[in-house]
Amino acid sequence: MLAYLAYGLAIALNLMVLFIGARFLLVPRPAAAGYGVPAKVDGDPAYLTIKGLRDGSFGLLGLALLAFVGPSAGAWFMLVVALVPLGDTVIVLRHGGTKAVAFGIHFATAVAVLISAALLFAVS
Repeated sequence: MLAYLAYGLAIALNLMVLFIGARFLLVPRPAAAGYGVPAKVDGDPAYLTIKGLRDGSFGLLGLALLAFVGPSAGAWFMLVVALVPLGDTVIVLRHGGTKAVAFGIHFATAVAVLISAALLFAVS
C-alpha cells in the first residue's frame, strides 16, 4: 500500500510540474500571474519560456527516473528538486507577491515534494 502512495504522489507531482511547464510555454502571462509574480507588459518573454522549459524538463525527468530507474533515484531527484519551490517561495516574497501565494503554493509544494521523497525512500 505504501508503494502505491509513494509512486502515486510522485507521479502526480511530476505531472503537475509538467503541466505548469506547458502552461508557461503556451500561455506565459497568465501562468506568470498564477506563479505569484505577474510578468511585466514590456518584459522579456524569453524568461517565461525558460521557466516553462525548466519545469517541463523537471517533470519529464522525474517521470523517467520513476519509470526506468526506480524509487531510490526518484527519491533523490525529489529531494534535490524540492529546492526549486523553496527558491520560488523566496522569489515571490522578494518581488511583491503575496505571502498567501508564496507559502500556500510554493512552500506547500516544497513540503509535498519532500514528503514524496520520504515515501519513495521508504519503499526503495
